[in-house]
Amino acid sequence: MNSHSSIKTSTSARSGAKNFASNVSRRNFLQAAGLCVAAGSLSASPVGILARTHDVGQTPIFRISLAQWSLHRALNRGKRDNLDFAKAAKEEFGIEAIEYVNQFFKSKAKDKAYLDQMKTRAQDHGVKSLLIMVDGEGQLGAAEESARQKTVDNHKRWVEAAKHLGCHSIRVNASSSGSFQEQQERAADGLRRLSEFAAGMEINVIVENHGGLSSNGEWLVGVIKRVDLPNCGTLPDFGNFNVGRGKQYDRYKGVTELMPFAKAVSAKSHVFDENGNEKRTDYEKMMRIVLDAGYRGYVGVEYEGSNLPEPEGILATKKLLERVREKLTAEYS
Repeated sequence: MNSHSSIKTSTSARSGAKNFASNVSRRNFLQAAGLCVAAGSLSASPVGILARTHDVGQTPIFRISLAQWSLHRALNRGKRDNLDFAKAAKEEFGIEAIEYVNQFFKSKAKDKAYLDQMKTRAQDHGVKSLLIMVDGEGQLGAAEESARQKTVDNHKRWVEAAKHLGCHSIRVNASSSGSFQEQQERAADGLRRLSEFAAGMEINVIVENHGGLSSNGEWLVGVIKRVDLPNCGTLPDFGNFNVGRGKQYDRYKGVTELMPFAKAVSAKSHVFDENGNEKRTDYEKMMRIVLDAGYRGYVGVEYEGSNLPEPEGILATKKLLERVREKLTAEYS
């Protein structure tokens, strides 16, 4: 995702300001809990805390999912209904795994009857619910501790909704303010608090490169290392590397840096050439980076272009991923 929102360490790194200190024994307990999360995720889904684990002989080398943001124009205009997302993924696009966006059911996070409908419809169509992309709930790295905690609390309902739907993760934004290091510390503190809560529900908290410092791979890796919990990772997006002031972080470098922590991957697409290749991103090069990191989970189609209608853009992205997968299968199996 991109346009709809502002902005895949050692214990000693946590010992700076008082607000960022953490109890060692509690940390050890949470890490142990995280191992339990991993075990649960493996039994429930091929993508989870141990998403990069690859069973020998497993095919395909990666699976394809559909990010709901690919249909954001139709959803925002009322031409599509959130409840029909799973059906559309399966029947229109032949995709059997989906990634929700919270803004399309923003008032329904605690509506059990509505979430039951979403879950039932996905199950009825044989579609797996993977994650919820969460926006608009505040800054996890807010400068004020009270605001940071409020943001954490705002996200808890989405952790609970993800658990209810059978997802493995929620995707969040690591937005903050201050200096490079201050933002790392603040974002890590908010993420750690949320990840601690999510670990008890066997849910991952994953951060997308989503503008500002979060699109700086080095910065985001530093944040994840400071959190240092097994259920906190990244969601590398192929295209979201705008660090502000007209500057772009190298997308291949960024994805390479983020992949060791990835629990999902977003194949962003905008414009295609006459051969069906994405003009801004070399998909074969990018998927080699993904696969070289040992990742064998889902890769989400996220069409954000305007040259093609949304359904055609989704199918073009899927076709490109399938073509790359076919080419790389012998090499990476």
